[in-house]
Amino acid sequence: MKKDAKIYVAGHMGLVGSTICRKLQEEGYRNLLVRSRSELNLMRQSDVEMFFRTEKPEYVFLAAAKVGGILANNTYPAEFIYNNLTIQNNIIHSSWKTGVKRLLFLGSSCIYPRDCPQPMKEDYLLTGPLEATNEPYAIAKIAGIKTCQSFNRQYGTQYISVMPTNLFGPHDNFNLETSHVLPALIRKYHEAKVRGERTGEKQIVEIWGTGTPRREFLYVKDLADACLFIMNLNDAQYEPIFRDGQTPLINIGYGKDITIRELAQIIQEVVGFDGDIQFDRTKPDGTPQKLLDISKIRELGWKPQISLKEGIRKTYNWCVDNAVFKMN
Repeated sequence: MKKDAKIYVAGHMGLVGSTICRKLQEEGYRNLLVRSRSELNLMRQSDVEMFFRTEKPEYVFLAAAKVGGILANNTYPAEFIYNNLTIQNNIIHSSWKTGVKRLLFLGSSCIYPRDCPQPMKEDYLLTGPLEATNEPYAIAKIAGIKTCQSFNRQYGTQYISVMPTNLFGPHDNFNLETSHVLPALIRKYHEAKVRGERTGEKQIVEIWGTGTPRREFLYVKDLADACLFIMNLNDAQYEPIFRDGQTPLINIGYGKDITIRELAQIIQEVVGFDGDIQFDRTKPDGTPQKLLDISKIRELGWKPQISLKEGIRKTYNWCVDNAVFKMN
């Protein structure tokens, strides 16, 4: 991508989109296209088509999506499947109609089967049943992958899908009702720590499930770095991804996983909480293990740079510095 290329980042106010925007700016890209929800309703096909006809972006990062953890997915399944299908269809179709050179569609590791062999390779897509707690979201993301593949086959586009592992970092969602496990734990520990300091009483942090599921986590700045790396691959590296109608899919992860209990202990140490942990075994665990095989992107020349503990510390410091957890 040339430094003056028109680049549209859909979902620029979210965790992933905002980090991609900052990374682009750091790298000297000076012609970014961003629109707030009030400026451009991605659910309205006519509005999206008008935006693309008027602005004519050359490259698109499709990071706009409705996201959330187990509770949010269980509570709003219709919104998770309908909103995500609608947003991605509008953007992908308009990208084709206006001649976008490259499009990068961001999905999620939940696209893989619940009982998928570990680590999960890109080839394991659609080889078994999905995890029930996030199936509507996963189906929408799978449809996005197949939409990119179908446009590539029929129209010769070069739309690629990347599947990140569990992400975290500054500008994450820290709402306890809708957030993922890592930001939720950061908030729980911080608030318990503050209550303990105020009352002098030992606090208990409750965590859903047994603590035994294994999860992989990636600091979001590493993801943004990987996305720019992929979009800037030369033709000799980029074009083979689309040969023979294969699914244009690349996993992006850290390459290692830990248990939820181990994650909780790391966050407890970073936050400085000296209370107790209590696991609520009546609540669902979700998928037993989710670890991505990242050999494909490693072979292309990329690897993550920020450790889990370092990323958690950066995220927590950002939350404290920006008064994210306001308590009365």
